[in-house]
Amino acid sequence: MALSLVQRLPRWWYQRQPAPALLPFLPVTWLFQRLVARRRAQFLAGRRVSVRLPVPVVVVGNLTVGGSGKTPVTLWLVEQLRQAGWHPGVVSRGYGGRAAGVRAASADDATATGDEPALLVRRSGVPVFVGQDRVAAAQALLAANPECDVLVADDGMQHYRLRRDVEIAVFDSRGAGNGRMLPVGPLREPLSRLNECTAVVWNGAPEPLAARAACGLPQFAMTLTGSTFRALADPARHCAAADLAALCGGRPLYALAGIGDPQRFFRHLEVLGLVFAPRAFPDHHLYSPADLAFARDGVLLMTEKDAVKCAALLPAAAPAVTGHASSALPESWVLPVDADITSAPGAPGLLDLILEKFNGRPPA
Repeated sequence: MALSLVQRLPRWWYQRQPAPALLPFLPVTWLFQRLVARRRAQFLAGRRVSVRLPVPVVVVGNLTVGGSGKTPVTLWLVEQLRQAGWHPGVVSRGYGGRAAGVRAASADDATATGDEPALLVRRSGVPVFVGQDRVAAAQALLAANPECDVLVADDGMQHYRLRRDVEIAVFDSRGAGNGRMLPVGPLREPLSRLNECTAVVWNGAPEPLAARAACGLPQFAMTLTGSTFRALADPARHCAAADLAALCGGRPLYALAGIGDPQRFFRHLEVLGLVFAPRAFPDHHLYSPADLAFARDGVLLMTEKDAVKCAALLPAAAPAVTGHASSALPESWVLPVDADITSAPGAPGLLDLILEKFNGRPPA
């Protein structure tokens, strides 16, 4: 299958040296770097207005384009804050959603507000509001949910209008790639921006270039765990990874992933001992039945993020007994995962670090 430009770019970005095909765009990268630096300086100097909310704000973001594991970190943090007695809400841009303006996200409408907000609502159970203007989304969330006393921004590190008390930068094992800014590399801001962050979370082994830039910051390791699948057509049906072969009755296994690094999901399946044919899609891909036709003769495995969009392809009354979505869709199973975030032995945990920042927060 021929790769589109959208699929080629990450492969080029995450080589050690800039790909020859991207070198003609170096002048654009230099211009982008200057524009990013100027915009940042304007906010720091007060020439552009930023807004402080009446509650603490934690931004979970990254310096690179695409997914690195921010949503699992957000879900972990929401649960940790709830266990500590807080009442969190979540704001997100709602990337890929078709709805304009500010609105509450729905667990059953990823098309309107985006796949990640739909997943956040489904998994967290807390209010999730989306909007390109994170300040407006946050204000709407607080107005509708006055019990919320802390906000977590899923992405938004570059949305400087929203003041934040804590910034958590997330990297996966690809790190900073070639270390260049867009479009020659994957960076939205230079690696020196990490100097202003509160902490770094590594979703996988630290990559040397990003690790050097993060030297001196509190750093945490994240692992994603999960080995029990649920049927896309009937979430009440569960299946352990070890039982998939018997359940499939000899049919082949296929796997799809439309996340920032699809190989991360495929490696997870391999660790579970599964043998399958992988198919990667661009991040935030909006699926059609034709996209899933490659797996029609077998059983399809997918991430939760993909599932919130693929669920829209189910018939209104999907048969819950067989697990098949319809004659047009393959039998599909979803793998939920949970984040486990740990610190170095003897070092404070991430939640402890965040609460310490809250305690030193200046008056709003």
